[in-house]
Amino acid sequence: MGSNIRVAFLLVPMLAASCASTNSGLLGANDPKAGCAALAGKTIDAKQIGLSAGLASGIATLVTSTFTPASALAVAASGPTPAATITPAMPDHCRVVGKIAPVDPTAPDINFQINLPVVWNGRSVQFGGGGFNGVLITGLALVPGATFNAPAPLAQGYVTYGTDSGHQNAPNRPIQAFALNDEALVNFGHASYKKVRDVAVAVMQIAYGRAPQALYFVGSSEGGREGLTMVQRYPKDFNGVFARVPVINWTGLQHAGLKDGLALMDGGWMNPAQVKLVHAAVLQTCDGEDGLVDGVVSNFKACASKMNYNQLLCKDSPNDSCLTAKQIAAVRVLNAPTQFSFALPNGVRSYPGRGPSGEDTPAYAATGGWISWWTGKSAPTLPPKPDNGIAWLYGGGAIAYFYANDGAYDITKYKPEDHQPRLQKVAALMDSTNPDLSAFAAAGGKLILLDHMADYAKSPYATAQYFESVQRAMGAKKVAEFARFYTAPTVDHVGTGAPALFDPLGALSAWVEKAQAPANLQLIEQNAKAPFEVIRSRPLCEWPQWPKYLGGDVRGAGSFRCGD
Repeated sequence: MGSNIRVAFLLVPMLAASCASTNSGLLGANDPKAGCAALAGKTIDAKQIGLSAGLASGIATLVTSTFTPASALAVAASGPTPAATITPAMPDHCRVVGKIAPVDPTAPDINFQINLPVVWNGRSVQFGGGGFNGVLITGLALVPGATFNAPAPLAQGYVTYGTDSGHQNAPNRPIQAFALNDEALVNFGHASYKKVRDVAVAVMQIAYGRAPQALYFVGSSEGGREGLTMVQRYPKDFNGVFARVPVINWTGLQHAGLKDGLALMDGGWMNPAQVKLVHAAVLQTCDGEDGLVDGVVSNFKACASKMNYNQLLCKDSPNDSCLTAKQIAAVRVLNAPTQFSFALPNGVRSYPGRGPSGEDTPAYAATGGWISWWTGKSAPTLPPKPDNGIAWLYGGGAIAYFYANDGAYDITKYKPEDHQPRLQKVAALMDSTNPDLSAFAAAGGKLILLDHMADYAKSPYATAQYFESVQRAMGAKKVAEFARFYTAPTVDHVGTGAPALFDPLGALSAWVEKAQAPANLQLIEQNAKAPFEVIRSRPLCEWPQWPKYLGGDVRGAGSFRCGD
């Protein structure tokens, strides 16, 4: 039988002085294995979970606690992303798996995993999820965007943790079906990440006898949205947040996925050869606009204004060496904003278009350019097929389950105006577009955003629009004191195609703990196989700047400067 532990909840100060060396908790005993085992079965009182934010919660139970000995780095032959092929080296740690009970008995549990290093540096890192979640995030991976041979946070002494966000995927069930349950939807929107954060703080107090001195949140894609959500909704809960390719304006993105997919029907779809044709035309028009012909479209703004897709129009019968008028129209739909006839939260009325660049980024497993995210290997169908584009699978499912609130809904007949009350409710939960970050700034928090300019899973220009809205609301000078927004040209959603890797956690922690604002950062492109050879590097430029070639070694960042 587990004991019910009530821990006095503590809002972590926005920076404690230094890491205390004493450990009076369970892992501080002479036998950390026994201390780890003693965590199993313990519970955290519901009043200690989300109480500071007015969230109702069930109790948290630490179901298992397993002492896990140190392990060496390993690289798999394949994986869904380059980083996913790497299993970082790990130290001796206590691996805790648990669950938070729902308030609604028909809602799923919130599952979580917390990893407690035997040698703790007094800090923690929460990892965000991806897609529609439903899979437990273990917190054992590299930080999103980190170099492949970097030590994982756990190996650096951080407590790490993650969650499935309060629902569990199952075979033969749509991954969006959980949204029909209100509590599961709220948990996915924001509540689960806050609740798991509070549980993790309580567990650290039990394990080490003290609260963490600094808390960080790192996430990519959906996980990036979660990080921004924490900044906006719970501004005192994290000292630093790194949000990579964040899914900002979530409602806009899902509607764009529907709009862009519909454009491929009735003759708009392009086969892989035609996708290559478009990509080659973009490179021919835009590659040299940054001073160097190297397959990287750094001057993305100039490219968008110069690119003329009419040059690809078929003059005779359609074939793989040209595009029909319907196909060119589909490309224009992709690159055009998705408009709403009414305002979403924070006055947002549109979602920006995509591209150009990266149309034929070689797919890495299930990810890549247009073929992975937009066109797929066949035109969009109803119901969607596995070889349709991911945006159609994701956006269509979200429209049905989140906004129409009906899994059997015919999405080809969907109009936002017909579902405005439900749409506004979901948007209020999901869209991380609040430009007022004054509470986070006042608490001393630091935010680093990174977007990839050849991302077709979502639009990088949504992040740009959001960041500019923060600057308008708070003033660019004030924003520069606590937030940075960087871009990586010709990089796809998962970080391939051009230099995309650096040390996000190192830059963030130096800013939080040493008041060293990010400066002169560089991106590298790296082989994901040992010895992790660096292929080339570029300066990491703040929006709206981009790397311009000055001359010299084309592989080295020193041959470029950030310019606008």
